[in-house]
Amino acid sequence: MNLILLGPPGAGKGTQASRLVKERGLVQLSTGDMLRAAVAAGTPVGLIAKSVMESGGLVSDEIVNGILSERLDHADARAGFILDGYPRTEVQAHALDAMLTEKGLSLDHVIELEVDEDALVDRITGRFTCGSCGEGYHDRYKQPKVEGVCDVCSGTSFKRRPDDNAETVRNRMAEYRAKTAPILPHYEARRLVSRVDGMALMDDVAASIDSVLDA
Repeated sequence: MNLILLGPPGAGKGTQASRLVKERGLVQLSTGDMLRAAVAAGTPVGLIAKSVMESGGLVSDEIVNGILSERLDHADARAGFILDGYPRTEVQAHALDAMLTEKGLSLDHVIELEVDEDALVDRITGRFTCGSCGEGYHDRYKQPKVEGVCDVCSGTSFKRRPDDNAETVRNRMAEYRAKTAPILPHYEARRLVSRVDGMALMDDVAASIDSVLDA
């Protein structure tokens, strides 16, 4: 089973992808992870990407497409994959079509996690983690049982990501709407798109995704 998970940053794509990897044996293909792995492994495309990045340039669609193509040739990807963070644009969507056709592969589902922007801002800006063990908390939804003390490791140091602020979140949402959301009609025409409420409880989101995959 091959699928794309779509949704703005903070919609829960990573959480749901990790669950599907564990429960269904799929491989999560994240463009950032693939890029770093290709550079570290010194693959042909990875060496090109390394050169571009070292010179301060931006990695082009052509390089990203090449890295994904290399990764899809690995045996584990043949058992099913989840694309996370790709395609981001219509150009990449068309490139993916050509790549999959060439490899005799196809997409089964495109699942979009729908979110409410104001609620997403609240969800993200309230996040903080234990500085010692990484346990996640939230100002509104999940405070430590004892104020200032981690439930898991009893650490007393907490941290927030500097980009977890309202302005950054809204900018990301705007970028998603402008660049990524327009690829949905490309897949809707092939009846591949299903939408899931990304603001629901994590287990309810998981159940909704499973119902799509098992239909």
